[in-house]
Amino acid sequence: MTFSYCPKCGRKLIMKEIGDEGAVPFCAECSRPFFDFSYPCVICLVTDGAGEFLLIKQGYVSENHVCVAGYIKRGETAEEAAAREVAEETGLSVRSVRYISGWYHEKSDNLMLGFVVTAEHGDYALSGEVDSAGWFGAEKARELLSGSRIAKKLLDAVLSE
Repeated sequence: MTFSYCPKCGRKLIMKEIGDEGAVPFCAECSRPFFDFSYPCVICLVTDGAGEFLLIKQGYVSENHVCVAGYIKRGETAEEAAAREVAEETGLSVRSVRYISGWYHEKSDNLMLGFVVTAEHGDYALSGEVDSAGWFGAEKARELLSGSRIAKKLLDAVLSE
């Protein structure tokens, strides 16, 4: 996101040299710079820890299978967001959350923070934003995620460990 006006006072921002950052949008009224940023999100590869991966389908996102993902809420850590999103979207009990890597998703201007989330392998209670879900082995998961660049990178990173 790029700011043109101060989100606090509404004044038009000017460009001002800020240290090593170069020219940055700046509010002369509030004496504050406003750096460009991408919205931080989590993308979660859910596993049962025994070689199975839970993939979901969300028609409003894609026709393909995807990983659980969502925005980090104010005051929440990325790890808390990962556990919350998995629990909300699948109803599964989360046992552990581990950071893998981050990727920039240009189309949506999101910084995607990738996690492997270990959950109890069992019945799921899908939220209204999830159309379907299923547990798959590694090769089938790789095949199903072929249309999702970042989800496939996350799976490949986990499998290469």
